[in-house]
Amino acid sequence: MTIPLGSDHPLDVLYDVALLDLDGVVYIGPNAVPGVPEALGRARHAGMQIAFVTNNAARPPAVVASHLTELGIVAESAEVITSAQAAARYLAEHLPAGAKVLVVGTTGLYEALTERGLVPVALASDDVMAVVQGYSPATDWHMLAEGAVAIGHGKPWVATNGDPTVPSPRGPLPGNGSLVAALRYATGREPVITGKPDPAMHRETILRTGASNPLVVGDRLDTDIEGANAVGCASLLVFSGVTRPKDVLFIPAHLRPTYFGSDLAALLHSHVGVTRDEDGWHCGTWHVFATETGLLLSHDGSAEDDGWDALRVLAVASWVSADREEEAERASGVIGAADSSSAAELSRLGLS
Repeated sequence: MTIPLGSDHPLDVLYDVALLDLDGVVYIGPNAVPGVPEALGRARHAGMQIAFVTNNAARPPAVVASHLTELGIVAESAEVITSAQAAARYLAEHLPAGAKVLVVGTTGLYEALTERGLVPVALASDDVMAVVQGYSPATDWHMLAEGAVAIGHGKPWVATNGDPTVPSPRGPLPGNGSLVAALRYATGREPVITGKPDPAMHRETILRTGASNPLVVGDRLDTDIEGANAVGCASLLVFSGVTRPKDVLFIPAHLRPTYFGSDLAALLHSHVGVTRDEDGWHCGTWHVFATETGLLLSHDGSAEDDGWDALRVLAVASWVSADREEEAERASGVIGAADSSSAAELSRLGLS
């Protein structure tokens, strides 16, 4: 089934709470994504509630909220939901009160465990009842060694997320998933992962925000968007982080977003829908036609636009074609350009 990429109303009016990923969506490294403070201010003014949802377990909510405020983004600690909180809730539901949990991570996990009545520790003693691992740039061999000892003794192992990388101004850097892989390799065990895309993360967010019609916003297909689809939430994919526009064209149904845009300014606008008739697929002034050699993109030249309608119609057409043939590997030789101007538009969108 194709997810419709269209809304007649701005998204900040259509949805009551925006569940925003942080890294790659709100900020990259120490800096806000350009235009984000203004966009979120306008969304709040329109009545949308904002929640900041991150797989990064390193910092507690108060520290994250303070950082956001320094960037010009109004935020309170209660609006920040972390994967450390989701992991702590999971552990509290499976362990007795006061249980000792070995932490392979940093402050965010210590605070989240304490909030749930568990006791965070740093050494793999005999009375440790579980291991929890979350991203921390301070993680070193000694932390991993303590984790390996406890996991090797059969203790339950929970990881806050499996993201292989975190975005930075210098490019992707090793994330929690890369550090989890070290312990997986050392112990031969698999952790329970409670962060996105696991439903536990969005369950935690909805419980804390009271959202009735939430919109998940993220820059990753395999965490943010997959997690939204897993719990039946609408989603907005933004291209300010790790995902590139061409990445959305040939993806399975569980990774497909409801909407997409360049950045969080997409919250403030309606989104042109894609329609289908006997000639092919249409979105605004862009058209895609099925031919014997694949899908053909053209533009009627009647008006200038920002190019996102072209990506919307290409995405939906490719999804329909992939579903019909029960095949997702159709990236090679499928999309063609009707003329040099179409090729130029694809290049400008980063799709070529």
